[in-house]
Amino acid sequence: MLNTMKRHGITLALFAAGATGLTAVVNALTETTIAHQAALQQKALLNQVVPAEYYDNDMQAECYVVTDSALGNLTPHRLYLARKDNKPVAVAIETTAPDGYSGAIQLLVGADFKGNVLGSRVVEHHETPGLGDKIELRLSDWITHFSGKHVDGEQDKRWAVKKDGGDFDQFTGATITPRAVVRAVKNTALYLETLPAKLDSLPVCGENQ
Repeated sequence: MLNTMKRHGITLALFAAGATGLTAVVNALTETTIAHQAALQQKALLNQVVPAEYYDNDMQAECYVVTDSALGNLTPHRLYLARKDNKPVAVAIETTAPDGYSGAIQLLVGADFKGNVLGSRVVEHHETPGLGDKIELRLSDWITHFSGKHVDGEQDKRWAVKKDGGDFDQFTGATITPRAVVRAVKNTALYLETLPAKLDSLPVCGENQ
């Protein structure tokens, strides 16, 4: 009986070791592919908010970290710098709308340094399905309407939903969500106007993290 238990124990241990080894091999073989696909997806997203014709550098390689309450909270946000002929021309930056109906809404906003918004996308939210989730591109083109808009200072009344006298549509039965996104994109564009003077002092992504 004891010998039988030993044999079963050894067999189980060998099986576990083999399974662990196989998992490690599969992970090693797929890790590069997964990382490559993730990089391609990130590049596609960056190009949605800063069109490729605006820059000629590798934006993904020029990643910096910024922390400012204008971005919705004091959490560090990543910023990807776009250059044309080695001159900084625009950025794609993570930002937060802290006052969504169901919590914070995470965004990626592309803009130059003169108040011109090039694009915006929602990357994470918890808004109500069928109402506030229309901020998602797969459900509505609403988020694309920021492209080409200009922010003319803090008092620019156009940057509000139509219910508040602005230019942006609200959703039927859901005004809080679009109002929060409009405010976040506006504040981000205004913040980016102040950024050129700070570019040389920004920490690089991964530095001291």
